[in-house]
Amino acid sequence: MNKTVILAGCGNMGFAMLKGWIDGKALDASDVTVVEPNAELRGRAAGLGVHVATAAAELDPAFTPTLVVVAVKPQVMPSVLPEYAPMAARGTAFLSVAAGVSMKAYEAALGGKTAIVRCMPNTPAAIGKGMLVYFNNSHVSAALEDFVKQLLACSGLVARIDDESLMDAVTAVSGSGPAYVFHFIECLTQAGIYAGLPADVAGQLAMQTIMGAGALAAESTETPGRLRENVTSPNGTTQAALNVLMGGGALQKLVSEAVEAARKRSIELGA
Repeated sequence: MNKTVILAGCGNMGFAMLKGWIDGKALDASDVTVVEPNAELRGRAAGLGVHVATAAAELDPAFTPTLVVVAVKPQVMPSVLPEYAPMAARGTAFLSVAAGVSMKAYEAALGGKTAIVRCMPNTPAAIGKGMLVYFNNSHVSAALEDFVKQLLACSGLVARIDDESLMDAVTAVSGSGPAYVFHFIECLTQAGIYAGLPADVAGQLAMQTIMGAGALAAESTETPGRLRENVTSPNGTTQAALNVLMGGGALQKLVSEAVEAARKRSIELGA
């Protein structure tokens, strides 16, 4: 398969993905064209050796890349997609990492027979530790899906869903999820300060504890529940803390309510 790619938009997420493709050797820099109107962002991309353009109109009218990766903000999508519709008509496929834009909207702008992949990444993708969940329309071939997965895997773990309506739940769990974890770090840090620790020490303890626990959970063959039990001695300090966090299902209830609120808001924004 020919592997020429246009990256439409090269902000923080787009640039992180671009760097991942090149560093991970999923693509050669010479096979990538970045279309970015911002001069500073365009210059940053050019530093990686890729081709750059200010707008799609500057490209050769006959240029038909394998894939256009759309990494622009959702609110500018209606003005950006029509610029690439002629490529779609010639067989170019599309991958979007914009939140909240439905497959129906993409197909309306690009044509109902265009192969389109919709993906929800999260911010840790910027350091190659992301969670990226995608949904295909019916025109995506097995070869194209494999290619897209190779590109996404440069930014983290990849999962597929077959029901687009689940993308709202994905948004609520992994898309918004890093913010929940960041807030927990804030809370654990503040609790350490209340307990008498210097602020810098409390912050370091909270940060490293969350990072280490997450890494252990990812690498262990045991469930998070079992790992929790391994730390918890009967009537010990951890048990005393968990009696507060887990009493009456308090934390589970709060997290479930938070995720549901995010899921409902995702539905509203996509309507």
